[in-house]
Amino acid sequence: MTGEAVSLSSSDFGTAVVERRRGGSRWRWLLGVSLPLALFGLWWLATHLAWVPVFKLPTPESVVTAAFDLAARDLLWQYIGISTQRVFLGFVIGSIIGLALGSLVGLSRFADSFLSPTIGAARAVPSLAWVPLLILYLGFGEDSKVALVIIGALFPVYTTVAGALRHVDPQLVEFGRAYGYHGARLLTTVQLPAVVPAIISGLRLALAQAWLFLVAAELVGSTMGLGFLLIESQNNGRIDRLFLAIVVLAVLGKLSDTLVGVLERFLLKRWG
Repeated sequence: MTGEAVSLSSSDFGTAVVERRRGGSRWRWLLGVSLPLALFGLWWLATHLAWVPVFKLPTPESVVTAAFDLAARDLLWQYIGISTQRVFLGFVIGSIIGLALGSLVGLSRFADSFLSPTIGAARAVPSLAWVPLLILYLGFGEDSKVALVIIGALFPVYTTVAGALRHVDPQLVEFGRAYGYHGARLLTTVQLPAVVPAIISGLRLALAQAWLFLVAAELVGSTMGLGFLLIESQNNGRIDRLFLAIVVLAVLGKLSDTLVGVLERFLLKRWG
């Protein structure tokens, strides 16, 4: 009788915990969407009550109309597709390079002393400063744009991984060596799994940097993409399209960050 009561109370407790988590998730979701909705309402009021002139702030309806106009001509989807492709390629390549360099610098004192000053100096160079050099060597094509995104994605991953690997528990490393793990196997089996949260933080920062550097790449010497839409809209006085490009970039950035969040949950479940 007592065992049944304990079993029943444990089951009820587990159900209560699950329900509480679901309720907390709903509240977080509601809080997350409340601010964008409030900003949208303020935007609508500011334009329809003439708080801000329309040549400075377009109405939400005009931005939606501009989106349908570009979509009807297949331009919006082309711009989104080409920009997303550039970000994806640059982010993947840059993250892999950053992970490799960060692992090397984080685990080797010689590599730290030899590479850190130069990489730190390169990291301090503004994104637009790379554009003339990349155009000079790679031209106005896709290579220069993807290369700039690679540069943007590389440094956050490098910095977070190198810093995290320097502080991995030495006892954990010795434990791995006791099982016969050395070199690359020790890195991939013990050390990198130990810094998964730092790697995810680096990837999130890298993704944000990739979108920032993408816009810098497309502002100069581009005929396609959301960055091109921004500069073209500014030159033509199409503020509705300018706001559309900003909104689309924000949505794509958030969606891509959500995908990294899915990767984070998988990695933490596997190694966390």
